[in-house]
Amino acid sequence: MEEILAVKDLKTWFPIKSGIIQRTIGYVRAVDGVSFHVCKGETFGLVGESGSGKTTLARSILRLIEPTEGSVYFDGVDVTKAKKGKLRKTRRKMQIIFQDPYASLDPRQTVNSMLIESMKIHGIASNRVEVRKKALELLTKVGLSEEHLYRFPHEFSGGQRQRIAVARVLAVNPDFLILDEPTSFLDVSVQASVLNLLNDLQREFNLTYMFISHNLAVVHHMSDRVGVMYLGKIVELADKNAVYTSPKHPYTFHLMVAIPSPDPEVQKEEVLLKGDVPSPVNIPPGCRFHPRCPYATDRCKHEEPLLTERNGHWVACHYDIDFQSGVIKS
Repeated sequence: MEEILAVKDLKTWFPIKSGIIQRTIGYVRAVDGVSFHVCKGETFGLVGESGSGKTTLARSILRLIEPTEGSVYFDGVDVTKAKKGKLRKTRRKMQIIFQDPYASLDPRQTVNSMLIESMKIHGIASNRVEVRKKALELLTKVGLSEEHLYRFPHEFSGGQRQRIAVARVLAVNPDFLILDEPTSFLDVSVQASVLNLLNDLQREFNLTYMFISHNLAVVHHMSDRVGVMYLGKIVELADKNAVYTSPKHPYTFHLMVAIPSPDPEVQKEEVLLKGDVPSPVNIPPGCRFHPRCPYATDRCKHEEPLLTERNGHWVACHYDIDFQSGVIKS
């Protein structure tokens, strides 16, 4: 499959300042050397605990946050080095839907104004009649109607606001969408309808998605491949079924064990991780998961594992672990 996005050794560090002269005394290593690619037409899922760097990675890809190091290639263009004119043209093809539909819409603009503004900035439609026709068409696509065109965001529910946010990004005819936990602020009853809408739009407009969430069940439903992120790095990456049925990294295994079963008769073995996620200011040496890993050895404490391939399954772990028996193979 043809690549649409390639992220290579991306780092986004935030300096910590102190003193009168604001001297840099350290860094928050939010994204700390991430590499992956996304193919045209697929949905790439990204999962991990809160604070693992998922949202910072998403915003760094779009250069809403300036990366510290690394490259982001979108359709052959290095976004991290693109000048303003080239960046604007590229950004029209890569858009983001934010997590909070209550904060991502301008409260002073009507829905019609938001959609028209997007089209005008990128020169999508040439006259008022054409612009209004396209705005109405987009609203219909996301399940709203003409009566909603001249309303303000506060007049809508959370689910409706997220639909408006979807219509706004579709107004510029994108190829690639980053969906940053698009249903986490919505009621469970509304989440399914929004996810189904996103699936329908992907097929209709031939879109490519990067779907970010901490909800493992939703990521499994939406994605083709899944990357697991921990403390600024991807620790496992594979086809979604391989990740969910046969995880290779201890962190991924514990995430999967923690998924609640819908069947009350099914009793899962309770496996609790010890400790909390370390601070991205003070990342442990060696494998960054070793302070919490029940399988860690002295090697894990001193040598950082690289993300390497094992039969199409990428994993950053020194060992091949059988999680059922606890047998560790080098």
